[in-house]
This record gives sequence, C-alpha cells and structure tokens, in this order.
Amino acid sequence: MKILVTGAHGFVGKNLIEELKKNGEHTIYSFDRENSQEDLELYAKECEFVFHLAGVNRPVEEKEFMEGNFGFTSDLLKALKRHNSQASVLITSSIQAELDNPYGKSKKAGEDLIFEYSEETGARVFVYRLPNLFGKWSRPNYNTVVATFCYNLARDMEIKINDPDAEMKLVYIDDLIEDFIRKLQSEIDSGGRQILSIDTVYTVKLGKIAELIYSFKSSRENKYIPDMSDGFTKKLYSTYLSFIPENNFSYNLKMNVDERGSFTEFIKTSDRGQVSVNISKPGITKGNHWHHTKNEKFLVVSGEGIIRFRKVGAQEIIQYKVSGEKLQVVDIPVGYTHNISNTGTNDMVTIMWVNECFDPGKPDTYFLEV
Repeated sequence: MKILVTGAHGFVGKNLIEELKKNGEHTIYSFDRENSQEDLELYAKECEFVFHLAGVNRPVEEKEFMEGNFGFTSDLLKALKRHNSQASVLITSSIQAELDNPYGKSKKAGEDLIFEYSEETGARVFVYRLPNLFGKWSRPNYNTVVATFCYNLARDMEIKINDPDAEMKLVYIDDLIEDFIRKLQSEIDSGGRQILSIDTVYTVKLGKIAELIYSFKSSRENKYIPDMSDGFTKKLYSTYLSFIPENNFSYNLKMNVDERGSFTEFIKTSDRGQVSVNISKPGITKGNHWHHTKNEKFLVVSGEGIIRFRKVGAQEIIQYKVSGEKLQVVDIPVGYTHNISNTGTNDMVTIMWVNECFDPGKPDTYFLEV
C-alpha cells in the first residue's frame, strides 16, 4: 500500500513509520516541515491511506494553533480532492477538543473539517481523540510530562510537581501504533462522525509517576527491578530507559571478592527473589549449608565442577557434575546441605537464583558440612 504520513519526524510519526517498515511491502511517503507543496501534491496523488499526525502542541504564538491544526489539515484535504483521491484518512486529535481553549478549538476545527471531507467525498476517515502519550522517542518539555520527568531524572536534574494528586490519562505509544495498524488493515467503514479512542488508557496520579521513575533510577543502586506484571510500570520503565544518556548505559555492581573468588548480586525483586553471579577459583568449594524454606537454582555457565548434596540426618552424598559446555540447571531443594566445587583449571562462573532476597535478620542458612 502507498501510505502518506504527515508529521513524519514527530513522536508518533517516527514510531509509526518504523512499524510500517517492518512490513517491507508498503511505499511510505514521509511529509514534515521541510517538505514542499510539490511533495504534498505528489503524495496526495499517489497515496492510498493517510496518517495525518502533523500538528502544533506548543507554539510561540497562539495563532499557530489554528494555523497548524486547522490550516494544514485544510491544505492536505484540498490536495487530496484536487487529485480525486479516495484514500482513507486517519487523523489524530486530542481529548482537549472538548474544551474551550485555543488548542482544543483548533483540534475541534480539524475534526469538523475531516468529517465534512468524508461527507463530501465518501472517503473513510478515522478521528482519534488522544490523551497524553508516552514512550520512546518522545520529546521532553514538549510531548508529555512523562518525557520531561524521564529526561531530567536520567540526568540528575530536578523535576517540578505542582500537584502530586493530579490525575493524568496516558496512552503508550506501542498500544497506539498497534491500533493504527489495525485500522490500516481494516475494511470496515468508520461510520460517519465517529470519534475513536484507544482501549488501553492508564489513569495515574502525577506523584505516582514521579515515584516510579525515581525507583527506576535508584534500581541501579539497590538492584530491585520494577514489578513487570503491572502493564503501566513495565511500559514506563521501558520509556525511562530510552532517555538514559548514551554514555551512561552501563553501571557497576559491587563484587564481594576474597581468595576463593567473588560473589555479586545482579537483580533483586520484591516477590521473585534475586539473581547473583558466583565465581569460584580452581579447587575452591563454597557452600556447606542448608535451608528450611529458601531454595535456589544453580547454572554453571563457564568452567566445570561438582554440586554435592546430603539430606540432613542422612549419610548418602549425591553428586551432579556441571559444566559450561552443557548448560544444565540444578535445583537446590530445602532440607539438603549442599556445596559447589570447582574441579577445573579455570575460574568457574555460576548464575545463582534464590527465591527470596537475603534478609540478615532471618537468613535461613545453617552451616553443615556435606
């Protein structure tokens, strides 16, 4: 399909175009501020579907709202009519179209214009009234407060919260693009003056958004990763990561080093335990303890060794050979004292998962030789 995208270099436009490229069969006409009227005429003549995403959010002068959100929409539709185009047109509006302010009025004018165009030409139109959007490639101090918070906190800059109890309605960019693609592939008529919205909208207090982003920043120190079972938290965390400066993608972990090797905590969670990296020198044995409730999984990823078990109160010793040449997870059941020995000539590296984070007040770890 031949697809025209206006506002191609904006937040939504960039995400949409990258998704459309994945198909590999679409011809994409990207239109933005630097394009000419001649480009618009050519694209209007050729296109079969229009994503009209161009608009003005934060103008220098108030009159730019109407010029950008109504004026260019008028220019686009006139170009389509000059070429007798029957292309479907999807336009992004705002929930502020219901409000009596300059921005809302300009968006409402754009909506009315597109509906009149549909009635006159018979073309399918889709009008989306959107709340605030968030996600990768958004612009701080322009698109949403989420982008500003993420940008500032990732750079140790202050953020300003006037009312932490103020509620925001937010849509994640990937959810929006997914809905747009469905409309592109749909054969169903949009049905006159129908205002569309996205199914997945998050209503979150401003203070909660800030609290979460602060926790993302501190996770590099305390190693606690966010609760990914919560859809909003998961998407907000991805957004935050997209704002980390390129010279700050990596961060150090504290290695607890002694003559036996090292032990380094990697990831902690509030409900699924933690992951650590254990390095053992050749000939070294670690462990010789057992647990009541705490349980673990060991995965040797480099080197070779033996994991030994003995049930508390029994005499029989059970052995499992482990090696980085054959990745094999070994469960560490409760009630068995256990140890792990490096039997090779190089350092042995073991990934260790435990079902609960270490609590010095209740370690549930009891020394007993295997």
